[in-house]
Amino acid sequence: MMKRFLISTALMLMMLSTVEAATIELGTSKIYLMSERASAIEKILIEFERWDGCELHSLRYAGDQCNTQENIDWLNQLAEPRGLEPTFDRCIEFISDFHSPKEAYGAWAADSEYKDWQWWLARDSDGEWHLLTWGY
Repeated sequence: MMKRFLISTALMLMMLSTVEAATIELGTSKIYLMSERASAIEKILIEFERWDGCELHSLRYAGDQCNTQENIDWLNQLAEPRGLEPTFDRCIEFISDFHSPKEAYGAWAADSEYKDWQWWLARDSDGEWHLLTWGY
């Protein structure tokens, strides 16, 4: 059964920085509202939930410094192979720590801690975040 993580602005204001057992740190931003950062987190949590056996420990906003033209250009290059128009004008990064499943499968080392795992999202004028890549 898939758990659904939905984070509304009101919920983010009320919650004590946790979703399940994970610590969520929205940080501060001069670029993005809390609701915009929360919307990006929703995309990450939906993807993470698909990772059978993995336990999310923390997820944190990497900071405004990631929103550079170089990073936006890089994410635009990733868009077309994913069937998206390469028209992104904003990007955001989050960093997570998690534990892999007890038994190895796919790319995971069995029963291991993964620290500082990067999550990159981009958006254009439609305001919707697109999760384009993750990893080290």
